[in-house]
Amino acid sequence: MKTVFYSLLIAVSFSTLVSCGGSADSGVTENKDSLTVTEPQGENNMAYKWAKLALTATANDTERFRPRPTVTSRMLALVFVSIFDAWSAYDSEAIPVYMNGVEKRPVEEHTLANKEKTISYAAFYALNEYFFSDSVMFDEYMDSLGLDPNLASTDLTTPEGIGMKAAKDVIEARKNDGSNQYGDMPGSTGPYTDYTAYKPQNTPDKNTNLSRWQPKYFADGKGGKFAPACLTPYWGNVKTLALDSSSEFRSPVPPALGSEQLNKELEEVINLQANLTNEEKALVEFMRDGPKSVQQTGHWLIFAQDVSRRDNHTLDQDVKMYFLVTMAAMDAFIACWETKMYYDYARPYSLIRNHYKGKDIQAWGGPNKGTVTMKGENWVPYSPETFVCPPFPSYVSGHSTVSGACSKVLELFTGSDEFGERVTLMPGAMTEPGITQDSIVLEFTTFTETANMAGRSRVLGGYHIECENQEGLAMGRKVGQKAWERYLYHIGQK
Repeated sequence: MKTVFYSLLIAVSFSTLVSCGGSADSGVTENKDSLTVTEPQGENNMAYKWAKLALTATANDTERFRPRPTVTSRMLALVFVSIFDAWSAYDSEAIPVYMNGVEKRPVEEHTLANKEKTISYAAFYALNEYFFSDSVMFDEYMDSLGLDPNLASTDLTTPEGIGMKAAKDVIEARKNDGSNQYGDMPGSTGPYTDYTAYKPQNTPDKNTNLSRWQPKYFADGKGGKFAPACLTPYWGNVKTLALDSSSEFRSPVPPALGSEQLNKELEEVINLQANLTNEEKALVEFMRDGPKSVQQTGHWLIFAQDVSRRDNHTLDQDVKMYFLVTMAAMDAFIACWETKMYYDYARPYSLIRNHYKGKDIQAWGGPNKGTVTMKGENWVPYSPETFVCPPFPSYVSGHSTVSGACSKVLELFTGSDEFGERVTLMPGAMTEPGITQDSIVLEFTTFTETANMAGRSRVLGGYHIECENQEGLAMGRKVGQKAWERYLYHIGQK
């Protein structure tokens, strides 16, 4: 099993990508007798390279605009829809999602060079649309491939023209999809801002409806504090790729305030967090992600790249897999947010502080303090002050939903639940600066177990109660199954 170091996960290197880029004809090798064309596999195939660049852009986007996992899921998905649609012109069976007016190319044109070129232009134009702040990086990468970033072809008999058309058709089709990408929705104040006039029932200073979400104060890292607004409360309105509607798999009602189930699950969170092992701290931080985060969609795109290296994927296989995984993640976020905003449910942060107010509890005391006795109203998740807990309602867990969806489609795509990856990192490094512990190896044996670990990490960290994890996983797996059925249609197998 390979070891994937955490620093590589959260900060994908563009310079490394360029150095292994190569030109569009890099699949040609020479032996003593003749030229033999061999398909580049794993990290050497062109789809893998563009996915790696997309992850770099995602990490950069997080640094510029703060974590916005819903928005990230859409941007990544539409990049890979563009790539898939361009590639579909060079596949006999595939059906594009949005590209129209492009004839299938003759079988003799279904060459590796043409596929590499068409997906490169599709990726380039789509990335410039959704990750526009990194346009210079995209230009440089095209140059490294020997492709002209300034080309503007409308010739739909060429890979260049088809790639551009694929991206442009995706961009046009998704302009008014409910995401408010351009900030032109009535009532909004800018790109990706709320246009539904959502207003939380509680303020950061006053909690009047204990079962509803309450905004929290975060440290700003400069001695002050701020309370972030709810992240994309309208996201359930975004048009899905595979689901019939965002409410198709809405989760059942969460446990009522004061119920036996809720009290039991709140107690579980306190006990878990007070007794975190080094392995559990490592898991919480790995799944929470850190500086230059690639968000949950990016996490699972990286896992998909692990599969590509493991199974020596060709360009065709990676184009299809990344399309499938990012489609599942995008729809999982839309479905999850529909449930979140429908119930507007409180975070454990507020629920525990209220339920245990005035009572002594054993809990994590803060960075490098270990477990201490404190009053319940002082309880906090295992998290740095600059990110107390996610700024949106709790029920259901986004990590669980997306992980359930992506794990299901990877299992279906590969035909096996086996994963077999591992990650090595320092437990508590992001939450407890200066910590000196031995490094921890986390084992991800199966896709299902990886999803379960991702969901459980949110309970261990104090961000969710267990029912939010379980219902999120259940919803995600339903989304994944639906995404798989849609995928089969687009590859011409249904």
